[in-house]
Amino acid sequence: MKFASYVQAGKASYGLVTEGGIVDLGKRIGVEFPTLKALIAADALGKAAAFAHEPADFAADTVEYLPVIPDPVHLWCLALNYVEHHAEVEAAGRVQELPKKPALFARAADSLTGHERPLIAPSVSEQFDFEGELAVIIGKGGRNVSEADAMSHIAGYAVCNEGSVRDWQFHTKQITPGKNFWHSGALGPVMVTADEIGDPHALSIKTWLNEQLVQDGTSADMVHKIPAFIAYVSTIAPLVPGDVLSTGTPSGVGFSRKPPLWMKPGDRCTIEIEGVGRLSNPVAADS
Repeated sequence: MKFASYVQAGKASYGLVTEGGIVDLGKRIGVEFPTLKALIAADALGKAAAFAHEPADFAADTVEYLPVIPDPVHLWCLALNYVEHHAEVEAAGRVQELPKKPALFARAADSLTGHERPLIAPSVSEQFDFEGELAVIIGKGGRNVSEADAMSHIAGYAVCNEGSVRDWQFHTKQITPGKNFWHSGALGPVMVTADEIGDPHALSIKTWLNEQLVQDGTSADMVHKIPAFIAYVSTIAPLVPGDVLSTGTPSGVGFSRKPPLWMKPGDRCTIEIEGVGRLSNPVAADS
Protein backbone atom coordinates (compact mmCIF):
# COMPACT_ATOMS: atom_id res chain seq x y z
CA MET A 1 0.00 0.00 0.00
CA LYS A 2 0.97 3.62 -0.54
CA PHE A 3 0.09 6.45 1.81
CA ALA A 4 0.36 10.22 1.45
CA SER A 5 -0.09 13.20 3.76
CA TYR A 6 -1.48 16.38 2.21
CA VAL A 7 -3.64 19.46 2.40
CA GLN A 8 -6.88 19.42 0.43
CA ALA A 9 -9.28 22.37 0.39
CA GLY A 10 -7.31 23.95 3.23
CA LYS A 11 -7.52 20.91 5.51
CA ALA A 12 -4.65 18.60 6.41
CA SER A 13 -5.40 14.93 5.91
CA TYR A 14 -3.87 11.67 4.72
CA GLY A 15 -4.93 8.94 2.40
CA LEU A 16 -4.38 5.75 0.52
CA VAL A 17 -2.90 6.27 -2.95
CA THR A 18 -4.48 3.97 -5.53
CA GLU A 19 -4.45 3.75 -9.32
CA GLY A 20 -7.59 5.89 -9.38
CA GLY A 21 -6.29 8.64 -7.12
CA ILE A 22 -6.38 9.24 -3.37
CA VAL A 23 -8.86 7.65 -0.99
CA ASP A 24 -9.15 10.12 1.89
CA LEU A 25 -8.61 8.19 5.11
CA GLY A 26 -8.95 11.33 7.18
CA LYS A 27 -12.62 11.36 6.20
CA ARG A 28 -13.11 7.64 6.86
CA ILE A 29 -11.08 6.85 9.97
CA GLY A 30 -9.73 10.25 10.97
CA VAL A 31 -11.63 10.41 14.23
CA GLU A 32 -9.83 7.32 15.49
CA PHE A 33 -6.58 7.89 13.58
CA PRO A 34 -6.20 11.60 12.74
CA THR A 35 -2.81 11.32 10.98
CA LEU A 36 -0.73 8.75 9.17
CA LYS A 37 1.65 8.77 12.12
CA ALA A 38 -1.25 7.91 14.44
CA LEU A 39 -2.30 5.06 12.14
CA ILE A 40 1.27 3.72 12.18
CA ALA A 41 1.56 4.07 15.95
CA ALA A 42 -1.62 2.04 16.43
CA ASP A 43 -0.23 -0.72 14.17
CA ALA A 44 -3.36 -0.17 12.11
CA LEU A 45 -2.07 0.21 8.55
CA GLY A 46 -4.05 -2.93 7.71
CA LYS A 47 -7.30 -1.05 8.37
CA ALA A 48 -6.63 0.99 5.25
CA ALA A 49 -6.80 -2.13 3.07
CA ALA A 50 -10.56 -2.17 3.52
CA PHE A 51 -10.76 1.06 1.50
CA ALA A 52 -8.33 0.12 -1.27
CA HIS A 53 -11.09 -0.56 -3.81
CA GLU A 54 -13.28 2.42 -2.99
CA PRO A 55 -13.59 5.23 -5.53
CA ALA A 56 -10.92 7.89 -5.10
CA ASP A 57 -12.00 11.11 -3.43
CA PHE A 58 -9.73 13.21 -5.63
CA ALA A 59 -6.95 12.94 -8.18
CA ALA A 60 -3.41 12.61 -6.90
CA ASP A 61 -2.33 15.82 -8.63
CA THR A 62 -4.97 17.98 -6.93
CA VAL A 63 -3.56 17.87 -3.40
CA GLU A 64 -0.82 19.93 -1.77
CA TYR A 65 1.59 17.28 -0.55
CA LEU A 66 3.11 17.46 2.90
CA PRO A 67 6.19 15.50 3.94
CA VAL A 68 4.72 12.01 4.21
CA ILE A 69 5.40 12.17 7.96
CA PRO A 70 5.09 15.90 8.69
CA ASP A 71 6.08 15.75 12.36
CA PRO A 72 8.46 12.91 13.22
CA VAL A 73 9.83 12.85 16.75
CA HIS A 74 13.23 11.90 15.35
CA LEU A 75 14.60 12.65 11.90
CA TRP A 76 17.99 10.91 11.77
CA CYS A 77 20.29 11.09 8.74
CA LEU A 78 23.52 9.39 7.71
CA ALA A 79 26.47 11.10 6.07
CA LEU A 80 29.12 9.32 4.01
CA ASN A 81 27.17 6.07 3.84
CA TYR A 82 28.19 5.16 0.27
CA VAL A 83 31.78 4.28 -0.63
CA GLU A 84 31.88 6.30 -3.86
CA HIS A 85 30.27 9.31 -2.18
CA HIS A 86 32.90 9.10 0.57
CA ALA A 87 35.57 9.00 -2.13
CA GLU A 88 34.27 12.16 -3.82
CA VAL A 89 34.07 13.98 -0.48
CA GLU A 90 37.57 12.79 0.40
CA ALA A 91 38.88 14.02 -2.97
CA ALA A 92 37.45 17.44 -2.13
CA GLY A 93 39.55 17.43 1.06
CA ARG A 94 36.62 17.30 3.46
CA VAL A 95 37.19 13.88 5.11
CA GLN A 96 39.97 11.33 5.37
CA GLU A 97 38.64 7.90 6.24
CA LEU A 98 35.41 5.96 5.85
CA PRO A 99 33.40 6.21 9.10
CA LYS A 100 33.69 3.05 11.20
CA LYS A 101 30.38 3.94 12.88
CA PRO A 102 27.35 5.59 11.27
CA ALA A 103 28.12 9.29 10.68
CA LEU A 104 24.89 10.50 12.25
CA PHE A 105 23.21 13.90 12.29
CA ALA A 106 19.68 15.13 12.91
CA ARG A 107 17.36 17.34 10.90
CA ALA A 108 14.41 19.41 12.10
CA ALA A 109 10.97 18.58 10.71
CA ASP A 110 10.55 22.04 9.16
CA SER A 111 13.70 21.56 7.10
CA LEU A 112 11.61 19.29 4.85
CA THR A 113 8.72 20.00 2.53
CA GLY A 114 6.45 17.86 0.37
CA HIS A 115 6.35 16.63 -3.21
CA GLU A 116 5.92 19.41 -5.80
CA ARG A 117 6.36 22.10 -3.15
CA PRO A 118 9.38 24.39 -3.61
CA LEU A 119 12.79 23.74 -2.16
CA ILE A 120 13.91 27.11 -0.80
CA ALA A 121 17.34 28.23 -2.00
CA PRO A 122 18.78 30.28 0.89
CA SER A 123 19.60 33.90 0.12
CA VAL A 124 22.80 33.62 2.17
CA SER A 125 24.35 30.93 -0.01
CA GLU A 126 24.82 29.89 -3.63
CA GLN A 127 25.91 26.36 -2.65
CA PHE A 128 22.55 24.57 -2.52
CA ASP A 129 23.12 20.88 -3.23
CA PHE A 130 20.93 17.85 -3.99
CA GLU A 131 21.11 14.44 -2.28
CA GLY A 132 18.81 11.59 -3.34
CA GLU A 133 18.22 9.18 -0.47
CA LEU A 134 16.11 6.23 0.63
CA ALA A 135 14.22 7.06 3.82
CA VAL A 136 13.00 4.47 6.32
CA ILE A 137 9.75 5.12 8.22
CA ILE A 138 9.65 3.46 11.63
CA GLY A 139 6.51 1.51 12.46
CA LYS A 140 7.28 -0.05 15.83
CA GLY A 141 9.00 1.74 18.65
CA GLY A 142 11.69 0.36 20.89
CA ARG A 143 14.99 0.93 22.66
CA ASN A 144 18.24 -0.98 22.07
CA VAL A 145 16.83 -2.79 19.05
CA SER A 146 19.05 -5.59 17.80
CA GLU A 147 20.17 -5.73 14.18
CA ALA A 148 18.51 -9.14 13.93
CA ASP A 149 15.13 -7.64 14.87
CA ALA A 150 15.54 -4.23 13.24
CA MET A 151 13.66 -4.84 9.99
CA SER A 152 10.51 -5.75 11.90
CA HIS A 153 10.41 -2.15 13.16
CA ILE A 154 9.92 -0.69 9.66
CA ALA A 155 6.51 0.54 8.49
CA GLY A 156 7.66 1.58 5.03
CA TYR A 157 9.95 3.60 2.81
CA ALA A 158 9.92 7.01 1.14
CA VAL A 159 12.11 9.14 -1.11
CA CYS A 160 14.12 11.94 0.49
CA ASN A 161 15.94 14.89 -1.04
CA GLU A 162 18.37 15.60 1.78
CA GLY A 163 19.22 19.05 0.41
CA SER A 164 22.39 20.61 1.81
CA VAL A 165 23.71 24.16 1.99
CA ARG A 166 27.36 23.29 1.58
CA ASP A 167 29.20 26.40 2.73
CA TRP A 168 27.14 26.48 5.91
CA GLN A 169 27.69 22.73 6.32
CA PHE A 170 31.44 23.30 6.27
CA HIS A 171 31.67 26.45 8.41
CA THR A 172 32.93 24.15 11.17
CA LYS A 173 33.28 20.42 11.72
CA GLN A 174 29.66 20.43 12.92
CA ILE A 175 27.56 19.98 9.76
CA THR A 176 24.13 20.66 11.33
CA PRO A 177 23.66 24.27 10.11
CA GLY A 178 23.93 23.32 6.45
CA LYS A 179 21.47 20.46 6.90
CA ASN A 180 18.63 22.37 8.51
CA PHE A 181 17.72 25.36 6.39
CA TRP A 182 13.96 25.80 6.19
CA HIS A 183 12.40 23.70 3.41
CA SER A 184 15.81 22.82 2.00
CA GLY A 185 14.84 19.14 1.63
CA ALA A 186 11.77 17.08 0.80
CA LEU A 187 10.18 13.77 1.79
CA GLY A 188 7.55 11.84 -0.15
CA PRO A 189 5.41 11.80 -2.13
CA VAL A 190 4.30 8.55 -0.50
CA MET A 191 5.25 5.96 2.06
CA VAL A 192 5.31 2.53 0.46
CA THR A 193 4.69 -0.20 3.02
CA ALA A 194 7.59 -2.51 3.78
CA ASP A 195 5.82 -5.59 2.41
CA GLU A 196 5.97 -4.08 -1.10
CA ILE A 197 9.75 -3.74 -1.06
CA GLY A 198 11.50 -7.08 -1.31
CA ASP A 199 15.05 -5.99 -0.51
CA PRO A 200 15.64 -2.33 0.40
CA HIS A 201 19.35 -2.90 -0.22
CA ALA A 202 18.81 -3.59 -3.93
CA LEU A 203 17.08 -0.45 -5.19
CA SER A 204 18.10 1.91 -7.96
CA ILE A 205 18.46 5.55 -6.85
CA LYS A 206 18.49 8.25 -9.54
CA THR A 207 18.52 12.04 -9.29
CA TRP A 208 17.94 14.57 -12.06
CA LEU A 209 18.63 18.29 -11.92
CA ASN A 210 16.40 19.64 -14.64
CA GLU A 211 17.01 17.18 -17.52
CA GLN A 212 20.48 16.10 -16.38
CA LEU A 213 20.91 12.72 -14.65
CA VAL A 214 23.29 13.61 -11.82
CA GLN A 215 23.10 10.57 -9.52
CA ASP A 216 22.75 6.96 -10.63
CA GLY A 217 23.37 4.58 -7.75
CA THR A 218 22.03 1.62 -5.85
CA SER A 219 21.15 1.11 -2.21
CA ALA A 220 23.26 -2.06 -2.37
CA ASP A 221 26.30 0.19 -1.89
CA MET A 222 25.38 1.38 1.59
CA VAL A 223 28.28 1.07 4.04
CA HIS A 224 26.07 0.81 7.14
CA LYS A 225 22.97 -1.17 6.21
CA ILE A 226 19.51 -0.36 7.50
CA PRO A 227 19.53 -2.85 10.42
CA ALA A 228 22.78 -1.35 11.72
CA PHE A 229 21.35 2.18 11.36
CA ILE A 230 18.21 1.27 13.30
CA ALA A 231 20.17 -0.48 16.04
CA TYR A 232 22.56 2.47 16.37
CA VAL A 233 19.94 5.23 16.75
CA SER A 234 17.71 3.11 19.00
CA THR A 235 20.61 2.92 21.43
CA ILE A 236 20.65 6.72 21.68
CA ALA A 237 16.90 7.19 22.16
CA PRO A 238 13.83 5.00 21.87
CA LEU A 239 12.46 4.64 18.37
CA VAL A 240 9.03 6.23 17.98
CA PRO A 241 6.48 5.24 15.31
CA GLY A 242 6.75 7.72 12.48
CA ASP A 243 10.45 8.40 13.01
CA VAL A 244 12.31 9.01 9.73
CA LEU A 245 15.77 7.58 9.05
CA SER A 246 17.42 8.85 5.87
CA THR A 247 20.12 6.43 4.79
CA GLY A 248 22.64 8.59 2.92
CA THR A 249 23.27 9.51 -0.69
CA PRO A 250 25.16 7.89 -3.57
CA SER A 251 27.90 9.74 -5.43
CA GLY A 252 27.32 12.52 -7.94
CA VAL A 253 26.42 15.38 -5.62
CA GLY A 254 26.94 18.90 -6.88
CA PHE A 255 29.80 20.09 -4.72
CA SER A 256 32.10 17.26 -5.85
CA ARG A 257 31.82 18.23 -9.52
CA LYS A 258 34.23 20.42 -11.45
CA PRO A 259 32.86 22.99 -11.75
CA PRO A 260 30.36 22.53 -8.90
CA LEU A 261 26.72 22.12 -9.84
CA TRP A 262 24.29 23.87 -7.52
CA MET A 263 20.51 24.05 -7.39
CA LYS A 264 19.20 27.55 -8.07
CA PRO A 265 15.80 29.24 -8.33
CA GLY A 266 13.98 28.07 -11.43
CA ASP A 267 15.52 24.59 -11.38
CA ARG A 268 13.69 21.34 -10.73
CA CYS A 269 15.17 18.40 -8.80
CA THR A 270 13.66 14.95 -9.22
CA ILE A 271 14.60 11.76 -7.39
CA GLU A 272 13.36 8.29 -8.27
CA ILE A 273 13.89 5.17 -6.16
CA GLU A 274 12.92 1.84 -7.63
CA GLY A 275 9.63 0.59 -6.19
CA VAL A 276 9.35 3.52 -3.78
CA GLY A 277 8.42 6.51 -5.88
CA ARG A 278 9.38 9.70 -7.66
CA LEU A 279 9.83 12.91 -5.66
CA SER A 280 10.01 16.14 -7.65
CA ASN A 281 10.42 19.72 -6.47
CA PRO A 282 10.90 23.11 -8.08
CA VAL A 283 13.55 25.34 -6.56
CA ALA A 284 12.50 28.82 -5.44
CA ALA A 285 14.31 31.85 -4.05
CA ASP A 286 14.07 32.68 -0.37
CA SER A 287 11.67 35.52 0.16
